[in-house]
Amino acid sequence: MTTFDKREEAFETGFAHHEELRFKAEARRDKLLGLWAAEKLGLTGEAATTYAKSLIETAVSDHGQAGVFAKIRADFDAAHVAQSDHQIKRTMDELEAKAWMQVKAER
Repeated sequence: MTTFDKREEAFETGFAHHEELRFKAEARRDKLLGLWAAEKLGLTGEAATTYAKSLIETAVSDHGQAGVFAKIRADFDAAHVAQSDHQIKRTMDELEAKAWMQVKAER
């Protein structure tokens, strides 16, 4: 194996590791965000957990962060929860930072 091959393999391994961490952090963010939104919607217990899982499923089903935001926005509007788009996006950002810290701490 040449030096170039070794460097290429190391890069690919590092990239795969980073992508795995990113997936875990985004899933964690969506779970935390789902629990936050569930609280705003008046959901508790199993209903709150189910709602959080639905956000993870929304993100994974190729809708990503925009789909998660759209679901929360629609659910808040339907339930007359007073949260601006800015507040929702700010909470998403805050919980993403928290999720990254948690995922990195688990390594």
